Amino acid sequence: MEESQDVVSDLIAEGRDVDRLVADLDMSQWALPTPAEGWTIAHQIAHLTTIFKMAGTAAADPRAFVEFVGSIGGDFNGAVQTALVPYLAQDTEKLLAGWRAERAAAEQALAAVPAGQMVPWLVRPLPAPVLAAAGLMELFGHGQDIADALGVKRQYTDRVRHLAGFAVLTWDFGYLSPGLPTPEVELGFELTSPSGDLWTFGPARRHSGLPVPQSTSACW
Repeated sequence: MEESQDVVSDLIAEGRDVDRLVADLDMSQWALPTPAEGWTIAHQIAHLTTIFKMAGTAAADPRAFVEFVGSIGGDFNGAVQTALVPYLAQDTEKLLAGWRAERAAAEQALAAVPAGQMVPWLVRPLPAPVLAAAGLMELFGHGQDIADALGVKRQYTDRVRHLAGFAVLTWDFGYLSPGLPTPEVELGFELTSPSGDLWTFGPARRHSGLPVPQSTSACW
């Protein structure tokens, strides 16, 4: 479970960073608009709460998650919007406590999934480390919306390697979700990390005829 623990550890760290952005906000700040049209900071945390609740359920009680997916009839966006309502009705203290509780439950559930065991998800089942990376993606994106609303400059870390790995492994979701055929292509990426390392994903660089630098670290 080393890979899973690595991703979950980074998921926990990213969650704490986002938590620090909202921990001491007053009511007026919770109501600040974010770059996501129509969403305040409270909407962002309510959304993250629903996503982590779903991930925790998928990891801890796969049958319940499958039943949930069946109940929404493919209308995931509608289900997400509906799920926000009870959280937004709470005062900000309860909203914050709920977000922390669901986040902790999901982290524990994902860490407990045996190595190699698949976890049900919206488009197809995923390994627990990949689902944890999806959680990192949610925290990174919505955390940035919150930071932008507050005028806070975030410090990026090499935890983003999980986001890049997730994008590489699930790039076909954008086709599969609406029922489109998946192009028969092989994608490769080279990214410079926040720390300055060069990361490679997908096909090896030799396919492009370029040399592989010694500092390259293959991820995922």
